[in-house]
Amino acid sequence: MSKVTAAFTLVVTGLVFAALSGHCHGQLQAGFYLGKCGYNDVEGIVKGIVKSWYKNDTTITAALLRMQFHDCFVKGCDASILLDGNDTEKTAIPNLSVRGYDLIDAIKAALEKACPQVVSCADIIVMATRDAVSLSGGAPYIVQTGRRDGRVSLASNVDLPSPKISVVDSVTAFAKKGLNIVDMVYLLGGHTVGIAHCSVFKDRLYNFNNTGRPDPSMNLGLLFFLRLKCPKDSTFDNTANLDQSTPARVDNYYYQQLLLRNGVLQFDQQMAVDSLTRDTVKAIAWRSDFGTKFGAAMVKLGAVDVLTGSYGEIRKSCRLANT
Repeated sequence: MSKVTAAFTLVVTGLVFAALSGHCHGQLQAGFYLGKCGYNDVEGIVKGIVKSWYKNDTTITAALLRMQFHDCFVKGCDASILLDGNDTEKTAIPNLSVRGYDLIDAIKAALEKACPQVVSCADIIVMATRDAVSLSGGAPYIVQTGRRDGRVSLASNVDLPSPKISVVDSVTAFAKKGLNIVDMVYLLGGHTVGIAHCSVFKDRLYNFNNTGRPDPSMNLGLLFFLRLKCPKDSTFDNTANLDQSTPARVDNYYYQQLLLRNGVLQFDQQMAVDSLTRDTVKAIAWRSDFGTKFGAAMVKLGAVDVLTGSYGEIRKSCRLANT
């Protein structure tokens, strides 16, 4: 094991123990809602609704992972992405394809019936995502709760990393959120159940960097397959799985595919070769503890710039700030 990989492993191991030991990030804590909703089990209610939803739509896992990332990366994990209205975060171009709002509404309705204005929408996102990951084969992980909801949601605040961002610029963007390189690589593991539209990567198939040729770093078998999915002159924006091996399961096969040059997105493939991230990608690809460490990274993401205590509010509806 290289010194770099060993250092990365020590950092991530520390994150795992922090996540599973019940320690708090700020004022967040595991089991925050115990005894706060009468005899009702808040996390049990969330899990039951997510499980019922998942039976009809297994792609909800990818949707919730994306929702949590898009929420937490903009002004922190405050459910601002859920607010309706003109010029809210929902209306920003990167968020137009975010979905899963109906599931969050269903969970919120059930919890409001059990104990009005006790459980925040921000916590619902994090709990629901955790449960969906587990249903998709990911390792169970303990989430910390106690977030409160934000009142401000502006499209102008949405500044998310592009699929074509460089690795070094992505590292900088994640560092601004208190997330290190290892966190970033693990969080990109959410792509194990994700999809991308042809329009996002089509240049890699036909005109990479305006050369008139495909991206030479792409596996030829994947290139052939994606060209069938995304014909050059097609006006229909098809989608492709980001994990070409087990697209419905949360596992480390996504990283193994990157090592085989089967990364669909330019950034994903660059992660496997860039000196800043390649050792981590290789380590994750062949280790058996991806699920646990992915969960730890999700816990850390869920603690980004949270509102707790007297800050923010507990919304009556996830779509509207309280009046």
